[in-house]
Amino acid sequence: MDLNLMKDEVRRLLKWGSWVVLVLGIFLAFQALGALKAWRTVSPAYNSISVNGKGEAVSVPDVAVFSFTVSADAKAVSDAQNSVTGKIDAILAELDTLDIEEKDIKTSDYSVWPKYKYEPVECSTGLCYPSRQIADGYTVSHSITVKVRKTDDAGKALSVVGTKGATNISGLNFTTDDPDMVMKEARDAAIEDAKEKAKELSKKLGVRLVRVVGYYDNNFGGYPMYGEGMGGDMMKSSVASAPTLPVGENKTTANVTVTYEIR
Repeated sequence: MDLNLMKDEVRRLLKWGSWVVLVLGIFLAFQALGALKAWRTVSPAYNSISVNGKGEAVSVPDVAVFSFTVSADAKAVSDAQNSVTGKIDAILAELDTLDIEEKDIKTSDYSVWPKYKYEPVECSTGLCYPSRQIADGYTVSHSITVKVRKTDDAGKALSVVGTKGATNISGLNFTTDDPDMVMKEARDAAIEDAKEKAKELSKKLGVRLVRVVGYYDNNFGGYPMYGEGMGGDMMKSSVASAPTLPVGENKTTANVTVTYEIR
């Protein structure tokens, strides 16, 4: 074989060998980097502790919310609607005198359904039916939710609604207009509680807290509401005095779970 040809072949093999070594080196470097990251990543199941924190926030309600319904029966749908509309308009006009804004008065339901009555049926051909269903007009129902931003006026609003023809009042709740702020205060207290528990636990275990590697917010519910409802039987009197409604205070509770890496 020609000596020059052999030299060229050796150079070609050395060149490809260099590329293989370079690629292999890069591959091994990435593998080592990945292994290092995996070693530094802490699984919550190992080398970690989890603590639960609980926090509370107390607030004085600044908003009252309730619902009322006006319903009417008539042979014709239009007659029932006119009756309901007249009473609703009268109630809304009175609520306006209490400076309750339009944005705080919202329709929650408007329904129309047929009414029926049952008459006995004479027996014939040996078959006897207890009664038969006969159409007997329609029922129209209009439900509205009201937010009263001056809690001192809540009793007045209930009195107005009952006096002006509401057939049902329900769901009175005293709450806060910004429940997220109250929940944030409770959550912050829960996180501080978890921190203190983690410090105490680490001392007893003889380990050192490194960093937070997990956090879970256990708060599924919203802001608690306490209230009282009024049924249709209370609407019978023609004039209703404003009820006395103690507002009290609400307590919001938050629960969190924090996981710490330990060494």
